[in-house]
Amino acid sequence: MTAIEQTDAVRPRGTRLPRRARRNQLLGAAQEVFVAQGYHAAAMDDIAERAGVSKPVLYQHFPGKLDLYLALLDQHCEALIQSVRHALASTSDNKQRVRATMDAYFAYVEDDGGAFRLVFESDLTNEPAVRERVDKVTNDCAEAICDVIAEDTGLSRAESTLLASGLGGLAQVVARSWLHSDRSVPRDQAVQLLTSLAWRGIAGFPLHGSDQQH
Repeated sequence: MTAIEQTDAVRPRGTRLPRRARRNQLLGAAQEVFVAQGYHAAAMDDIAERAGVSKPVLYQHFPGKLDLYLALLDQHCEALIQSVRHALASTSDNKQRVRATMDAYFAYVEDDGGAFRLVFESDLTNEPAVRERVDKVTNDCAEAICDVIAEDTGLSRAESTLLASGLGGLAQVVARSWLHSDRSVPRDQAVQLLTSLAWRGIAGFPLHGSDQQH
């Protein structure tokens, strides 16, 4: 269960929860506030009120607003990394791998909680700790894609990294553009269009040790 699912409704004050459940509830409330207001406009008072707790309870779990934001980033960056890795491992058919990877990004931005906004549309990217996490999710996803490209094509690590960064960047930017266009194209169709575009490029590199393409 994601943090946002912990706070479908404001929990009445005074309700006692186990520490882990309380932390998840606070993260869910913080996510709603940060997504709606942005980091700078959000206040700890707003988050405490949304969670239905007092500010002292909130500060028991998170010393400050930045700590809350970084905890959410850690959670949601890791979710995307794992989703991309799962997509790549889901099949040995490389065209289907491309499609699964593209779909992983679309699913990520389509999530009702809007967590992708904290990662890719943050108003706090000048904060080194935030920039580090955003760079990490981009690099880790590219690294996972790079592993497959390097193994299958025999291209150098540097060459494979460039291609992987291109594929990941393409997926992320187009998925966000699709969402902001009010999903005017059905998701399956959008994923298929993007897959066709990406596959036309990556399929041009023959499989390592074979005269055949991917």
